[in-house]
Amino acid sequence: MKHLPFALIFSSALASHALAAAPTFSIRQVAPPDGWAAQAGGTRGGADAPAANVFTVTDAAQLRTALGKGIQGSRIVQVAGLIDMSEGRPYASKADQAKRGLVALPANTTLVGVGPDAGFVNAHLKVSKVSQVIIRKLRLRNPCDVAPEWDPQDGSEGGWNADFDGISIVASHHVWVDRNSFTDAPVTDDTLPIEHGKLKQCHDGSLDIREGSDYVTVSYNHFALHAKNMLIGASDKAPDDAGRLRVTVSHNLFEHVASRSPRVRFGQVHLFNNYHVGDRKHPVYRHGYSVGVAKGARIVSHANAFEILGARSCVDAVRPFATGADAGSFVDSGSLLNGAPQAPCGAGGAPSWTVPYPFHPLPADAVPAHVRAHAGAGQ
Repeated sequence: MKHLPFALIFSSALASHALAAAPTFSIRQVAPPDGWAAQAGGTRGGADAPAANVFTVTDAAQLRTALGKGIQGSRIVQVAGLIDMSEGRPYASKADQAKRGLVALPANTTLVGVGPDAGFVNAHLKVSKVSQVIIRKLRLRNPCDVAPEWDPQDGSEGGWNADFDGISIVASHHVWVDRNSFTDAPVTDDTLPIEHGKLKQCHDGSLDIREGSDYVTVSYNHFALHAKNMLIGASDKAPDDAGRLRVTVSHNLFEHVASRSPRVRFGQVHLFNNYHVGDRKHPVYRHGYSVGVAKGARIVSHANAFEILGARSCVDAVRPFATGADAGSFVDSGSLLNGAPQAPCGAGGAPSWTVPYPFHPLPADAVPAHVRAHAGAGQ
């Protein structure tokens, strides 16, 4: 593990746009103003770290040291290359995977990839009961649970349940997740066995935000080839989430993701300039819906682009999951489904809040090219 100079600046490959300024990448960059993470004091992560707390790591042992309790104060941890958290020793059990595969981020930390191939395999990143965390420019293979559990009571026919998300944000606040790439590949669902007559699903979420987490921005990420992608609020039985789960999801590419992009409970969630690409006849990740409006959700949406091959109606883009007093709301302006204006799909109504920060969305027809050019770890 080696220390780097105080300020290492990444050059930007982004072109300027009349409605979207091109940022300059820096390991000390803070969350931008156009998202919830910039509210209530903002999200700085490890931006204020002294030179002695800027590290570059190339393997799991170095990473654990850099993130460990022996480091005092803010820190910046740069990941160089692809780190296998299993260190070449397959996980022997769920407990072994839970321990050795865990990348636990402390408060006041920036974790950032160096170079286009930086990232993790056999890892689950967790931001739990802390604040001030930034995760950027990493390639993440969604973890595969070595021991998923069969639940015969899961639905009418039973189902497999897996643990471990690519990134979990749990009871934490002021978090920025930016320009990462998430995928199941090469362990896609068509490579998994069939047991009890069902696909033995080993993947959980790509990015889940739960247990009252707050002031989170998820921007310019590329989510691909995954079934149940992103939960914001993990349970209908968590009414304390109301008033929290303030999350911005902007400029992300959701590509052949079957569902939950995101699925929202209770949260005040702002979606803008996201690009959803799906196919209702995809051989592995058949598109079911993109945005799920579940119990108590309060979603404000601006200028998202949905390109869903075989879409039958607007519910293939935005689907309500609750009714009556529990129904969530989804209010949209300027989004497109296969080139036509997006309909409300029975999830309308006033969201009882307004976006509190300045933002300048591109028109929806400009979103595909912009997001393709800029989203993901390699950009």
